[in-house]
Parts: sequence; C-alpha cells; structure tokens
Amino acid sequence: ADEADVKALIGKAVSDYGRLDYACNNAGINDIQKDEYDLDVWERSLSVNLTGVMLCMKAEAEAMLATGGGAIVNTSSINGLVGNPMQGAYTAGKHGVVGLTRHGALRWAEAGIRVNCVCPGVIETPMTDVISQNPEIKKTMEAMTPMRRLGQPEEIASAIVWLCSDQASFVTGHPMVIDGGATAV
Repeated sequence: ADEADVKALIGKAVSDYGRLDYACNNAGINDIQKDEYDLDVWERSLSVNLTGVMLCMKAEAEAMLATGGGAIVNTSSINGLVGNPMQGAYTAGKHGVVGLTRHGALRWAEAGIRVNCVCPGVIETPMTDVISQNPEIKKTMEAMTPMRRLGQPEEIASAIVWLCSDQASFVTGHPMVIDGGATAV
C-alpha cells in the first residue's frame, strides 16, 4: 500500500524483463474476530486490501500502456460479492476490488489491457489456518460448501494463469468465482 514501493517493484520488473505483460495483485489481510469498526483496523485493512490493489493497477497499466497491452488479475473474495457479518472492513475492501476491477476493465479495454479478478471461497492457506487447523470449524465450512471441501491454492493459481493467457482474450471486467459452489446456494 506504499506508492513508492509499488513504483519500485514495477520499475524493477520492467528493467529486468524489458516489459510487463501480466500482473496478479494478490495481497490481503483478514480482520475476522477483531473490531473492524476500530479506525486503525479499518484503515489498515482497506489500505492493504483495496488501496494496494489500486496502486499496483495504476503502475502496471502505465507499464502495459507503453508496450501495447497486457492482463491484470486482482484477488478479491466471495466476500467481495456477498456480505459477511464478521468481516466488515475485509468485505468492504473486497467489494471495492470488484468495482476497481470493472473500472480498470472499462478504462483500459481499448488500450489492450484486460482487467479481471478472482473471487475465491475458503482456500487452505496460512490466512485460513484458523479454519483448516480446527477440525470442527473445517467440518462446518466444508458442510457449507456444496463440493464439501475447501479449495486449494493451485486451483486459484490455475484460474489466474488462464485469465492472463490468450485463451481469455475476450474476458475483461469479470469477477471469477472459485468457491466450490458456496455462493450458488
């Protein structure tokens, strides 16, 4: 969420590789079981989950515009599509990522930059250890998912790679849901 750091990162990528064709903005923090209306928690969550994505998109698009286009994939969440009573700041930020994705898709479509996002359900990562390492909670979450399991990071990565590929050349502004059917109910 630091503009100077983002510019340095994208500048280094362009310097090392000569151009930037694809980018994935996949940072996030979770405010579950904290007072999300505490201003410090709220600002930190939105800073990482939304402002960080905006700053990255801005720098990435600038690099891509210089070379004729590319693809950007942001990571939102199913909480970017539905409400969650326990994660106010996270949910607000991830809704913002979906809106920012659609904005970028419209803004840069004619310039050859596609902007999409993935909206994962519960994926077994360190961020969800509180779920996956507690058998009772994990069983409950699996029961709430029509496929009766949690997702794996590789499943999200495969979707991101596809969205960056030429096979997705007519896809932009799309929030791709990857949640084992959790939001279909």
